[in-house]
Amino acid sequence: MSIDQDAETRHILDCFRDRLKQIIQVEPLLDQLHFLGQDRKDKIRAKLRADGDISAAALLIDEILQTQHDKGWPRELVTALETAGCTHAVNYVRNSPPEPTEEAENDSCVRLIDLMQLTLVNMKTTDVCAQCWSLGLLTPEDKENIMKATENHGNINGARVLLKRLVKNEAGWFSKFLQALEETEHRELVRELRGEPCNEDESMSVEIRTVEEGEQTCLALAKETDPVLNGSMPVVSANSSLLSEDLDSSVDGSVLGASAENEDVDMYNGQEEEEGDPTEDDDPSARTIELRDYQMEVARPALEEKNIIICLPTGSGKTRVAVYITKEHLERKKQMGQPGKVVVLVNKVPLVEQHYKAEFGRFLKHQYSVERVSGASQLKISFPQIIEQNDIIICTAQILENSLAKAKTGDEDGIKLSQFTLMVIDECHHTKKGYAYNHIMIRYLKQKHKNQLLKKQGKSPAAIPQILGLTASPGVGGAMNQQMAEQHILQICANLDAFTIKTKTLGEEEAKTPYKRIARAEERKTDPFGDVIKKIMDEIHTHADLLPSCEPGTQNYEQWVVQKEQNAAKEENQKVRVCAEHLRHYNEALNQSHIIRMSDAFRYLDKYHNEELKTKSSPDDEGTVTITDTERFLFTLFKDKKAKLEELMGKPEYENNNLAKLKSIILKEFSTREVARGIIFTKTRLSAQALCQWIQENPKFDEVGVSASYLIGGGDQSVVKPMTAAEQKDVLQKFRKGEINLLIATTVAEEGLDIAECNVVIRYCLVTNEVAMIQARGRGRAEDSSYTLVAEAGSGVEERESVNEYREKMMSKAIAKICKMNRADYEKKIREFQIQAIMEEKVKIKKKQQKGMMKDPPSKISLSCRDCSVFVCSGEHLEMIENMHHVNVTEQFRKLFIVRENASLQERLLDYETNGVIACKNCGQQWGSMMLYKSIECPCLHIKNFVVTYDSKKKIYNKWGDLPIRFPAFDYTQHADMLVEDSEEEDTDGD
Repeated sequence: MSIDQDAETRHILDCFRDRLKQIIQVEPLLDQLHFLGQDRKDKIRAKLRADGDISAAALLIDEILQTQHDKGWPRELVTALETAGCTHAVNYVRNSPPEPTEEAENDSCVRLIDLMQLTLVNMKTTDVCAQCWSLGLLTPEDKENIMKATENHGNINGARVLLKRLVKNEAGWFSKFLQALEETEHRELVRELRGEPCNEDESMSVEIRTVEEGEQTCLALAKETDPVLNGSMPVVSANSSLLSEDLDSSVDGSVLGASAENEDVDMYNGQEEEEGDPTEDDDPSARTIELRDYQMEVARPALEEKNIIICLPTGSGKTRVAVYITKEHLERKKQMGQPGKVVVLVNKVPLVEQHYKAEFGRFLKHQYSVERVSGASQLKISFPQIIEQNDIIICTAQILENSLAKAKTGDEDGIKLSQFTLMVIDECHHTKKGYAYNHIMIRYLKQKHKNQLLKKQGKSPAAIPQILGLTASPGVGGAMNQQMAEQHILQICANLDAFTIKTKTLGEEEAKTPYKRIARAEERKTDPFGDVIKKIMDEIHTHADLLPSCEPGTQNYEQWVVQKEQNAAKEENQKVRVCAEHLRHYNEALNQSHIIRMSDAFRYLDKYHNEELKTKSSPDDEGTVTITDTERFLFTLFKDKKAKLEELMGKPEYENNNLAKLKSIILKEFSTREVARGIIFTKTRLSAQALCQWIQENPKFDEVGVSASYLIGGGDQSVVKPMTAAEQKDVLQKFRKGEINLLIATTVAEEGLDIAECNVVIRYCLVTNEVAMIQARGRGRAEDSSYTLVAEAGSGVEERESVNEYREKMMSKAIAKICKMNRADYEKKIREFQIQAIMEEKVKIKKKQQKGMMKDPPSKISLSCRDCSVFVCSGEHLEMIENMHHVNVTEQFRKLFIVRENASLQERLLDYETNGVIACKNCGQQWGSMMLYKSIECPCLHIKNFVVTYDSKKKIYNKWGDLPIRFPAFDYTQHADMLVEDSEEEDTDGD
């Protein structure tokens, strides 16, 4: 080896010293380094034991640099690093470091693991370790060390060793680690690491439901119910575009499933305008729109008729800017002698009324015709007529999308984008795949692209509206680094065809950012109440021969038990299926006991068991519902443990510490402020109701003037009573007036609702993503507001909040960089994203058309009860009403079910109404609802309550649209004639 090579290697080691000491594994490397003397190795090992890997690696590099070695030592060093599994370090020693962007991305991944460590150490270490080893992330020695640490010092210690080793891999390890977590059923951890919303009772993303899912809209208090239908239905023409609208565009989260109900609620349903409606204010000064300098600055490109996104913090007047731009737009069109028409799109029903009363109606109704349209609107004309007769229309995005879709098929009730000259999109960060905003903008982009071709051909292009997007937080879409964050925001800009994104860092006088603090509650030392629940669960495990792969009371357990229930239903294993269903509720109670009182968790279980017992009873003339031995075992088990649970829930020393911490915060805020008005955000409806009851029952809160109420969605759950639309509206009105000064809400209140006087915001053991964090924090709009996160030590909540703060900073940097981009580079990027979106849409449409052509006949499927597996019917007996509702009106089917009355189901929707719940006559399992369609009783089936046999394979489906089956339309005339004939025969017999 030449002296030059020796010197070059030393120079490389010196240059990359800081990087190498982070990624070298000292212990296995020392065994392979024969050019270092034993005394030097012992010195390094002592450093390793005393100060850890990084300090020992730094000493190792010093020893190599400061000592003369035999020839060939650089080659030996590289070989030793490879053998020790330090491939990442090898690249540096060979002077082949990764690209700067790749290196920065890897650093972000390492930082994320560090931030998330308290959450990640709860993984199933042995499973993840084995999977990481199989993916090449660990050497055999690494695997042995991790397993030994796990065996000798516990799962958490082993997880720490695993994480410490993983981050020393070369770039690309992170995606493999996510794969390992996915394959070992750590889906919740994967979602958190990707920055996706957690599976919560009310998630934040807007979900666009298909026509098939509209089946739930008429079934307001069944488990599949659409939550917005708890008030009066819209009175519209039969062909109105409101018919197929989902009535609200929903908030993020699964529409199906008992634990993820839609929280988007109509708080203004069927009511006359309130007294003192600001839209009727006769004071001209109240109509004057005056913008601050920063507002005028961000509005300027839009006033020049450019498409823009305005990104300003919550409470900084984005909507007021939009009103001003709307006014200027219409006035300019009028001066030019051109028609002007503005549509304001929102993603939630309450925002329709809010924007109308507080902004667009208030400032513009005296000059222009302004109308609002949502599923709650009491309008007796069709949507196209509303468009025709008004200058400004405020509506939910889904209504507009439905009408645009109708125009595509030639329906006379359809409308075209060319009818509008300005489109305002509120909360425009929801303009992404699968959302109504994006469906609308895809139509816009396709027309824009077509216009470019028409111009080349010398033809007149079709008119398209100017676009104005509003958001407080575009987010980073789960980005792991700065580059990915920029790509995410550029994608949103492309989706909205934005010329630019305008933002402004507000000064102290303009900004209203609440003071933020984290309140840490001590970890619970003993939990005898939870221990009793776990013992019950263990007995159920034994009874059903179940071996859970994770600890009860965790999200992983929830996923495991749901999968067990589905598999058991397909396998017709009723014993395991019913046990899994009960275990899911025990797991929920265990989870809830960490954030609400033990008595609340007990009441949840007690109510569930009472409801289950009711399903085993039937009307007197309908026979007897069978109770199996397993069901009898489960009911008896709970009955035997009730006394112990009731005894423990009466001992306050066993309550969780989160409640005590929350109590001290509320008392401090309400006793030290002259006027306090707050919102507590919590994860589930159950916890919202329970926390409200806890506050109302505690005299300490009353002494400091706390008047509390809760706000949740309207969809029904078997053990949690929903709020009606009238109740929701009443609570919000009282909160705005100050009659209620503390609102306990699910995430339904996080985004968009304008409550200016709120000065206390508390997120109680709840963290989702960075967008939700910013939106929740933005509810505190008053001066001297506070934002508090209550988190139990070791729960991982605080760490996830840190990740969100990190992503928020990335978002701000990304926006700033995009604003400074070279115009040509920006436009090239935007065009690339748009062409990609158009091509993806074309492929999607083609696939959908092919899928439609390939649909099988109904005879291919049969349904059986999800609980007892009894055969229900063949697909040949199913028909569809309004292309949504799947009914079976055969006499054979009527003999298989019983009908339970539900007095609260009084909803009416056009030509049909729901009368009750239909359930299996054999086991009591709910099957669907009884509909009254044009005076004909039609049993309506919900597919999630059945096991579907399709091509000899048993499957579980959540919605009918997932079935590639073409069902015939309901033949009303045929069935009506049959009913008339039967009636005439009965009359003849009577004579």
